[in-house]
Amino acid sequence: MSGLSVEAALLAGVLCAALAALTPRVVAALPESTTAPHPDDPPRPAFGTVAARPGLAPGAALAAGLAGAAAAAVVGLGWPTAYVVVAVPPCVALAYVDWRTRLLPSRIVLPVTGALVLVALLELLVTRDTDVALRCLVGLLGARSFVWLLWRVRASGMGFGDVRLAALLGLLLGRVGYAELLLGIWLAFPLSSVPWLLVALVRRDRAVLKRAHPFGPFLVLGALVGIVGTAPLLDLIYG
Repeated sequence: MSGLSVEAALLAGVLCAALAALTPRVVAALPESTTAPHPDDPPRPAFGTVAARPGLAPGAALAAGLAGAAAAAVVGLGWPTAYVVVAVPPCVALAYVDWRTRLLPSRIVLPVTGALVLVALLELLVTRDTDVALRCLVGLLGARSFVWLLWRVRASGMGFGDVRLAALLGLLLGRVGYAELLLGIWLAFPLSSVPWLLVALVRRDRAVLKRAHPFGPFLVLGALVGIVGTAPLLDLIYG
C-alpha cells in the first residue's frame, strides 16, 4: 500500500461506518415530498418505507466504511480526512434515497454542504492556506454551475437536487485537487449511461434510454472514483 495512509483509512472507515449505520433513522425522519413523480415513473415509496428496508443499516455502514476508507487512504490523515468523514455517510444515504425515490432531499444535502463549508473555513483559519480554500470554492461553484447549466438545458434528465449535490461533491473534490474535481464530476455522466444502455440492449427496448433515471448515485460514485482513481490514472498517462 505504498503511498496510501493506512491510519487514515482505518479512522475514516470506522467513523463513516458508524455514522452511516444511522441511515434508517435519518431517512425515516425526512418529511414526505409533495412533489408529484414524473408520469413515466413508478409510484414513489414513502420515506418510512424506504427507511424500513431490511439490511439498510449494515448495508449503508459497509458501503460508507469501504468508501470512506478508500478515499481517506488516498487523501491522507489530517484535514482531508475530516472532509471525507463529513461527506461520505450522508452521500451514501442520498444515493440510496435517490435510487429508490428519485429524490435528493435538501434536508440532507444543504446541512452537509454547510458542514463542509465550516470545515473549509476552520481549516483556512488554522492553516492560512488560501490555495486550499480557493480550490474548495472553485469546486463548489464550478460543479454546481456546470450541473445547473445541464439541468437548465435538459431538465428532464436530472433534478435540481442533483445541482445541490454537485455543489457538495464539488467542494469535496476541489479540496483534493483540480484533476480529481474534473474527473469526478465528468465520470458521473458515462457511469450513469452504461447501466441503462445494457438494460436497453438486454431488453431490446430503446425506450429505456429515453426515460428519466436517478442521477445522484452516479454523481456520488463518480466523485469516489475521481478521488481514488485520478492519481493512478495520471501515473499511467505520464508514467
